[in-house]
Amino acid sequence: MAHKFSELRTRMSPQAQARSGVKAQAMLAEMPLNELRQARGLSQKMLAEVLHVQQPSIAKMEKRTDMYLSTLRSHIEAMGGQLEVVARFPDGVVKISNFCDIGSVAAA
Repeated sequence: MAHKFSELRTRMSPQAQARSGVKAQAMLAEMPLNELRQARGLSQKMLAEVLHVQQPSIAKMEKRTDMYLSTLRSHIEAMGGQLEVVARFPDGVVKISNFCDIGSVAAA
């Protein structure tokens, strides 16, 4: 017999609920583009319409492991987000600012 997750969660101990929450946040903090698109409630067709491309182009891009930052930025912005390039070092994190104007340069 199937149970609603909300019912199962109420039966979990507070410690188990906390562990579950931490794992869920970790999963949401890092995901491939296709999962991000789905989590945002968008289909490939919907995203293609926003980007003025064909749906197969979206499918192809979501499978890529290497792409231009401008392409990735357009994809993220079409989903309502903002792309930031960050370098992580043992002694801290640095946001790379060279790419802030990449969209306006491409439009010019």
